[in-house]
Amino acid sequence: MNESILKKIKALPPLDDTVIQIQRIHADENSSINDLTKVVEKDPMLTANILRSANSPLYGFSQEITTIARAISLFGMATIRGFALSSAIRKSFSINLEPYSITGQDFLNISIMQNTLMYHWYSKINPKKLEVLSPASFMLEVGKIVLAHELVENNQDIEFKEKIKKITGSVDLALLETEIFDMTNEEVTAKIFEQWNLETELINSILYSNNPEEAPDRIKEYARALKVVKTAVNIFNQLDDVSINNATLLINEYGFDRDTFLMAVSKVKDNL
Repeated sequence: MNESILKKIKALPPLDDTVIQIQRIHADENSSINDLTKVVEKDPMLTANILRSANSPLYGFSQEITTIARAISLFGMATIRGFALSSAIRKSFSINLEPYSITGQDFLNISIMQNTLMYHWYSKINPKKLEVLSPASFMLEVGKIVLAHELVENNQDIEFKEKIKKITGSVDLALLETEIFDMTNEEVTAKIFEQWNLETELINSILYSNNPEEAPDRIKEYARALKVVKTAVNIFNQLDDVSINNATLLINEYGFDRDTFLMAVSKVKDNL
C-alpha cells in the first residue's frame, strides 16, 4: 500500500468530543434519543447542519423541522451518526477535489444524495441495517479527499484529471486509483475509519463495496447495498438513466426487490 497516504492517515487528529460521545451513545443499547439530543445541541455547527438537511426536500419530511429532538427522532441515531462523521471529515480535511473534476460542494451533494437514497431504500427493506448503511453511505467518497491531496502534492493532478475524462464509471475509477496509488478510494476510507477506531462492520462494508462477493457473509448484504447506491450516485452520474439502469442490473443480480429500490430512486429524484 502507498506509504505516503498511510502516513497522512496516521497523522489525522482524533475524532472530536461530540462525535466520540455520539459513538458511545450509538453503541449503548440503553441510550435514548434524549441522550443524543443533549450531545448534539452542544455543537451549534452540527445542529445547524442536521436541521438544514431535515428541511431539505431530499429527505421528504412533510412538515418543517424546528427542533433537533424532532430531527433526531425522524432520522434515527444511525443517520445522525452519519451527519456527525461527515462533520468530522470537514473539520479534519481541506477538501479540494479538483483532480476528480468535482468541487467541494459537489462532493457534499453527492454524499448527501447517496445517503438519502440509502435512507429511503432501506427504511422500506430493513431499517435496522441502516445502523451501518446510513453512516457508510455518507462516507463512501471520503478517501478521494486524501487521494486528491496526494495528486496535487506530487504534481499528478492534471494528468489524473485528463485520465478521468476517459472513464465512465466507478469500476474503471477504482482501477485507475489502484494503478496510480496502489489503493482505491474505498481502501483509503477504510483505513481512515480504522484510525478512528470505528467498528469493523462499518469499515468492511465500505472496504468490500467494490467486490461484495469477496466479503465475509455477515458483510455481504451491506457491501452489495453500498455498491448499488454508488452505482446509482457517483461523481460521473447522479440518478440519470444510465446509472439507474446499471444499479437496477445489480438489484436483479443481488436479489433485491426492484420496485422498492425504484420507488426510493423516484422519491430522491422528485425532490432534487
